[in-house]
Amino acid sequence: MAKRRRLETPSNADMDRIEEQFRSETSGRLTPLRGIAPIAQVAGDSAAAAPTETGEARAERAKLEADAARLKAAQSQGLLMVEIPLDQIDEGAMIRDRMVMSEEAIQELRQSIAAHGLRLPIEVFELEKPNGQGARYGLLSGYRRFLATRGLLELTEADKYQTIRALIRPREASGGAFVSMIEENEVREELSHFERGRIAVIAANQGAFANTEDAVDKLFATGSKAKRSKIRSFAVIFEELGDMLAFPEGLTERRGLQLAGALRRGAEGKLREALSQVAPVDADEEWLVIEPIIRALEQGPQETKRGGRPKTSPLGYGWIDDKTVRTSSGITIRRASDSKGQILRFEGVKATPDMIDHLMFEIQRLLDG
Repeated sequence: MAKRRRLETPSNADMDRIEEQFRSETSGRLTPLRGIAPIAQVAGDSAAAAPTETGEARAERAKLEADAARLKAAQSQGLLMVEIPLDQIDEGAMIRDRMVMSEEAIQELRQSIAAHGLRLPIEVFELEKPNGQGARYGLLSGYRRFLATRGLLELTEADKYQTIRALIRPREASGGAFVSMIEENEVREELSHFERGRIAVIAANQGAFANTEDAVDKLFATGSKAKRSKIRSFAVIFEELGDMLAFPEGLTERRGLQLAGALRRGAEGKLREALSQVAPVDADEEWLVIEPIIRALEQGPQETKRGGRPKTSPLGYGWIDDKTVRTSSGITIRRASDSKGQILRFEGVKATPDMIDHLMFEIQRLLDG
């Protein structure tokens, strides 16, 4: 049988020696404790060395972080007002809808800014930065305020007019930019029908919208169908005669619709020839050149056919029978009658409500005339 080992109680000297050895093993920060991972000891040492943050300090840090987040959000949404040097703003980055600027109105605005400062900031959007150049901005709204401030700088050379207060709006699709510009001008000073038609054509040509019809529908979405129909008529005038008219702003609504109707019936060539031979001094004199051509077109001899059925055009449009005609645009017009009178029926995808509105206006004008 194995001999049992006798255990002895350690003496006081032995206990002192063991305690001293334990202290020597655990006193160094770089010496990990037995049974504890080194990374755990490093984390503990770092926590012990870090200063203790008070409740007030934590609250202040949280407030600063929240303020920074709100500032960043305001900047991203275009709500942060800044001072921008005038020479960093390109006022021609967008084609303007307003054609005529009253010098008297600009002068009044300059005087107001000189006396009271700029009360309403302009709106800009950031342009692509050319290589090696600083920030550049395109003017979105506030064209007159920009011109007035630049005029004051040229007149006074004062440092306070070197910059202008502005909101930097987020970069958006060009269609949205056109809408924003038109909304501002419609509220401040209503655009003329010609200006509306002109900007719709330009916006479509620049690729902001699918075509002029789409541009009118989206730029003037809040307008009535009749209003959009009129704008389309003035768009036709700008497309076909915009480079020939000296006083397009002088076209009244009635004159503009008459002119658009004539252009739709093929009068462009005669009108361009007549306008090229005169230099009118005002809108009324220009209309005296246009009106005889329109009247001649309206009162010209109408082709009549005797005997037999009208022949259909080999191009696929024209008279189908004596009660049906198809236009080159794909609209079929059928004639019928009942006990109450004559009926015209318009068929085809292009027979839109706006087109019918315009057609009814033209019929009314012809019957009243």
